[in-house]
Order: sequence, then structure tokens, then C-alpha cells
Amino acid sequence: MNNLSSQQILKFRDIAFLAAKAGGVVLQSYWGKQLNIREKDRAGDLITEVDQKAETEIISVIKRHLPNHGILAEESGKTDTSENEYLWVIDPLDGTTNYTHGYPQAAVSVGLMVSGKPTVGVVYNPMLNELWMGAQGCGATLNDIPIQVSTTKNLASSLLVTGFAYDRQEVEDNNYAEFCHLTHLTQGVRRGGSASLDLCHVATGRLDGYWERGLKPWDLLAGVVILQEAGGKISAYDGNEFDLDSGRILATNGYLHSALSEVVLSISPLKISTNVKLIV
Repeated sequence: MNNLSSQQILKFRDIAFLAAKAGGVVLQSYWGKQLNIREKDRAGDLITEVDQKAETEIISVIKRHLPNHGILAEESGKTDTSENEYLWVIDPLDGTTNYTHGYPQAAVSVGLMVSGKPTVGVVYNPMLNELWMGAQGCGATLNDIPIQVSTTKNLASSLLVTGFAYDRQEVEDNNYAEFCHLTHLTQGVRRGGSASLDLCHVATGRLDGYWERGLKPWDLLAGVVILQEAGGKISAYDGNEFDLDSGRILATNGYLHSALSEVVLSISPLKISTNVKLIV
């Protein structure tokens, strides 16, 4: 925990709101248009001019209000290498693949860590006009209406969500087996394509649980704050303390946490042959 007052935390939340809205304006302005799409260092990991322009706008808002705070952003990296007490963690377009296909599950994600603790989170999907906000000790909202997690108490009645890392074709730890097994145990497993929105959907009670590997801090931080403030539970796969840098997360409404953890830990990896070729 940090020693900030609620007034200070809400001030930071308001700045995160302004930053996310600025990034959202960029996403809206390019929505449905022809984009310059490139791959990063791994197949399927896309970047567009939208990612870069939105990130510039987001950082500009934060630096205008809080010039001494540190920044960790997906495209530009960490711009303050000092041990800053305040670190803003930014994904300017979480769900780039969805966005480039015109699938409206993509968002701006802006979070703040204070002394290493997730403190503020704002996730904004401008295509669907949905904006989530959360701040430590101040609750969570969707479009200014308070939200809370579901009360689903067993896996058989649950709807889950997950994702697959970009290296899924290269490693055995690829989440395929867990996806298949949990599809049989639940009412369904969705693959949303945006970690920040997956967390927000659990926070809103639309979904009951979420697990994934291969993630980065900017994928998670804002959504983690929102889900925790909505009454959800976050941990490592084994139920121990969540580590933002581990790349793994288990997130639920709380009721399902132990059951989902037990299943995820019990499943052996599904081996995929590297010789498989696509037929087109």
C-alpha cells in the first residue's frame, strides 16, 4: 500500500482519464481506414501508425500534468530509467490485430504504479464508447456507473476468457490444452484478443474468470486495478501473489479462483507438431 490520500489518487485517475481519452481520439480517427501494418520481431505481433500516434498523445498528456513521473510504454519503452516512485504503464492500442481487422475489441490502457503497487487504471474502448476506471480504495466504474464482479460460484456455470501468446507456435506452454479442457468444464471460453478488456469484462461481471501467459506489464496494469476495485481476485497461476513481470495472470470473481487455479495447474501441455502446414 502507498500513503497517498484518496484526493491524490483521484487526481491521478483523472489525469489517466484525460490521457486515455486523448489516445482514444486517435483510435477513432483511424477506425475503418487503410492502415500501414507492420510486424514486430515475431509473426502476428502487429504495429500500426495508430499505436505510435496514440502513444505520443497519451504521454504528452501525462507529461504536461506530471513532468517528473516515469513512463513505461509498449512502443517507446521506459523513458525514465531512474527509480521513480511513480511509473505510468501504457498500452496505446491493446488489441491491434482486432483493430486492424475492424473487430471492435481494442482499447487504450493507462495505468499508474506507485512504489511498485498498481494504483490507478483506465481502459477505454472508443469504438464501443466504453470507459472503465479504477483507483485504489475508490472503486471501479464503467461509464461512471459503479461495477462489481459476478457471483458465479462454480466452473460449470461460468463463462471464461483467455488468450494465446505470440510464441504459441514455438513453445509447449501454449495454453491450448487448458483452453480445450476448460471449454468442456464450463459454459464456454472466449478468446477476446485484448488483455485489458478481458480483465474489464471480468470486473463488470460479463465474464467470471480469466487466465493467460506471455503478457507484458502494459497489457495488465490498468485492468488489474479495475478488477481488484470491482471485488475481483488476482494471483499467479498457483494462487500466490501476482507478479506483474511474470507474464502470467489468474483473475476471477473470487469464488472461482481456487477451482480455476487447480485446473490450470493440472493440465499437461498439448504438443503441436512444428511440421504442421496450413492448407490454403
